[in-house]
Amino acid sequence: MALVLFDLDNTLLAGDSDHTWGEFMVDRKLVDEQAYRETNDKFYQDYLQGKLDIKAHLACCLAPLTEHAMETLHRMRDEFVQERIVPMIAQGARALIRRHQEAGDTLMIITATNRFVTEPIAHLLGIDQLLASDVEVKNARYTGKSEGIPCYQEGKVTRLKQWLDENKDITLEGSVFYSDSHNDLPLMELIDNPVAVDPDEKLAVIAQQKNWPIISLR
Repeated sequence: MALVLFDLDNTLLAGDSDHTWGEFMVDRKLVDEQAYRETNDKFYQDYLQGKLDIKAHLACCLAPLTEHAMETLHRMRDEFVQERIVPMIAQGARALIRRHQEAGDTLMIITATNRFVTEPIAHLLGIDQLLASDVEVKNARYTGKSEGIPCYQEGKVTRLKQWLDENKDITLEGSVFYSDSHNDLPLMELIDNPVAVDPDEKLAVIAQQKNWPIISLR
């Protein structure tokens, strides 16, 4: 039995849930179409290039949550998951998850995307443990602010170490991490068995140099 980590976007999903939530808000006219789409696209390109300002990104994507009641947001989120995320699940994702579950491994999604978006996706995939960029809630409303250390690049390493400190019966011995992105290199270097999944160009080169397995779930 081992700790098995999964990146979410473009790994278990054949697409990016964060960017797709932005498109969903545009389509539902929850945000100004032109301004939000341009900003959403720019943040996504910054992420692909490894230069995302994660705090600015979180501030932007969490701000619209302040304008609606929790019940309304969760209803819209349920619609988003069914309409946009279910068709986005990578073809081989469920079989890979099931294989690790049957082996008795501890499964976790670790993602830079905020918890509001990713929590129901983790539930959909049957993965109980989730480390994501956390969102602040006060008086049963989202405040538009993030909490704690964003789960991005080196932040994933910090957040995982914090989690391990709280779960001392679990170690990194034999650990596995599946990811598509060069942004996850700090964590991939920490894990015993990094696996590149449909990797971006930079990660593909590094994975080949380091003899890491390269697989596709699509």
